[in-house]
Amino acid sequence: MNATKEAALLMSSLSIYKGILNRTVPKAYFELLRAIDKPVFEFTQAWGNFFSLLCDRGYAESLAKCLTEAALFDENAFSKAAAAKKEQSLPSEVISAIRRDISAINRISSITPEQILNDYMHRDELGSVANSLPRWKTGTPIKEFSDDEHAIDCLADYYRKNGCGMFARYRAFIWRDKGIEPVIHPDNISMSSLKGYEIPRGLVVDNTVAFLEGVQCNNCLLYGDRGTGKSSTVKAILNKYYKDGLRMVEMPKDRLSEFPILVDQIAALPLKFIIFIDDLSFSSDDKSYAQLKAVLEGGLAARPDNTLIYATSNRRHLVKEDFSDRAGDELHRNDSIQENLSLSDRFGLSINFVKPDKEKYLEIVRSLARERNLNMSIEELEKGAEQWAIERGGRSPRCARQFISITEARMKTAQEE
Repeated sequence: MNATKEAALLMSSLSIYKGILNRTVPKAYFELLRAIDKPVFEFTQAWGNFFSLLCDRGYAESLAKCLTEAALFDENAFSKAAAAKKEQSLPSEVISAIRRDISAINRISSITPEQILNDYMHRDELGSVANSLPRWKTGTPIKEFSDDEHAIDCLADYYRKNGCGMFARYRAFIWRDKGIEPVIHPDNISMSSLKGYEIPRGLVVDNTVAFLEGVQCNNCLLYGDRGTGKSSTVKAILNKYYKDGLRMVEMPKDRLSEFPILVDQIAALPLKFIIFIDDLSFSSDDKSYAQLKAVLEGGLAARPDNTLIYATSNRRHLVKEDFSDRAGDELHRNDSIQENLSLSDRFGLSINFVKPDKEKYLEIVRSLARERNLNMSIEELEKGAEQWAIERGGRSPRCARQFISITEARMKTAQEE
């Protein structure tokens, strides 16, 4: 039996890691291996399809990396058990199947384009086309697969630390249609790019670090003026601590009733999750805030230890309230007022982000200008920043970032002219 047909048989007989055949590139590679006995047009089409996908995913330099990464992020009986630290309970037959799959994936990854061409049944019919077909490199597998003998231990350790499936591959997620979907390209904002607000931001960081270390911590409400960096702070925290096992799921306000379904899907994972609710507020006649109250405290579905809720809002008390609400004709008006206020009280940590004064605003502008290496006088910079703030109805870190971005763009355009 030639090497290509052997690889095709090995790939078709994967068991624990069979899920990689559902991934785009491994599936196309399997189709190419299976085309070893097919007519020339089917073979060359399979070759072209596979190479195109391999290049599209950025793996033309290493097929082995492509296949072993697909296996690393596969969600299967072994990865789920190891993530829950229960891999020792797996039957010996399953352990043997895992070892066999690891060895098979490494063997499959080592097949070169030349071997496939040499093994092709109708090689003579290819003629000069055989030499012109694009080639890829086999490369080397990722470190977790680099040693067949110890790979199973390396993989188990990886899953225990990083979870499995999409939770190992991605850091940010969104709750949609009663399911968790990964955010492929999350906002990569960093803590260092956020200027000012060191004290309120430090409180959020301290709470998050305590959460990651298993120390007592609180659900957190970041509230205050628009453009002060509330949402950016939450996203920057994820980017800073995701390597420590932090993940984030953004949940729309109108899906709060599905919170128990969400936590059921993540409660057993060895990761820490922040449920992020952005721009949270309720109108006075919106009773869905009762669902959030139950989520924060008081509902039958308890929040698991690996979950915190971080919410941002422009309102301290979250529920929009008019003077007419207090002067209405309700018999027990004070009870309604207390009910509205009780929602924000259920966040153990409430942190205020207020608009900066003139000096603080200009300090943020100067700091951003230094970071971007803008070559202009302080007087010109500050005058432009103030004018920009007046045009936009107030000073804020967002306003400062927008001013610096437009100024940088204008300076580059002037230089090019």
